[in-house]
Amino acid sequence: MLHTTRSFTVLAAAAVAALLSGCMATAPTVGGGDKGTVTGAAGGAQAEKNNSQLEKCTESLGTLAMQEDTNSPWYYSLRDYQLGSTLPVLRLMVQQSNCFVIVERGRAMNNMMTERNLQASGEMRDNSNFGKGQMVAADYTMSPSIQFAQKTGGAAAGVLTRAFGGLGALAGGMSANEASTTLLLIDNRSGVQISAAEGTSKNYDFNLFGGFFGGFAGAGGGYSNTPQGKVVVAAFADSYNQMVKALRNYKAQTVKGGLGTGGRLGVDGGTTPASQEATQPAAKPAPTKPATQPKKKQQ
Repeated sequence: MLHTTRSFTVLAAAAVAALLSGCMATAPTVGGGDKGTVTGAAGGAQAEKNNSQLEKCTESLGTLAMQEDTNSPWYYSLRDYQLGSTLPVLRLMVQQSNCFVIVERGRAMNNMMTERNLQASGEMRDNSNFGKGQMVAADYTMSPSIQFAQKTGGAAAGVLTRAFGGLGALAGGMSANEASTTLLLIDNRSGVQISAAEGTSKNYDFNLFGGFFGGFAGAGGGYSNTPQGKVVVAAFADSYNQMVKALRNYKAQTVKGGLGTGGRLGVDGGTTPASQEATQPAAKPAPTKPATQPKKKQQ
């Protein structure tokens, strides 16, 4: 029995070594990757191979620019998971939903302006048609943020360790990847926040063989092929779905007297309409007339 166990351990170790050396790699296939929450493509109002759980709109609500705060701590922490900007996958998700028409306000804007500068310099052909008045305004700006994205738990996956003592050094564990995200929607003309939505997601990462495969997957970098990336995208999808549901029943917030005129919380001595109402002296009660005595009948 001891000899059998040792033989199996040697074979298992050889198989692991073969995996680590890449001897058992297969040829890549087009479209054969592990799909994430947001997948497929979008062309205009049409979506291909999109996630059926993504909320959709029968008509677009306006044009949308997306802005990511690259100075936020959460943005820098993405590098720990070999992840980059969240905007490409979010833009795909939004276009697939058909709820907004996306306009470019990122780095590609530099290329757009380069073409216009070439037109203005006279170097372009006469029919290039890069004249003024063609760019589309962004009605709204959407800002994504990540509240937290971290690995939690740590339940031991000790089956291999107990069964094959020789693989104890390679056995790993199981942990959960959790994320919480927020999306804000701002009206560009007024600066008013139209909507805000929070979303969450969680998955489990089985770090077998001492976490080697977890590290290998992270080295690839991406939101569709790493446990950390997938859970972040799923949380954003949850945020976006919640936002779309709220916008379907959208009703503008109103303030008596109009937005930006001082609000309804007046202060003593202030100049806003609400303040003037607050400092007006209380109206004096109207004087009461003395009660009239009934006239006596003459005898």
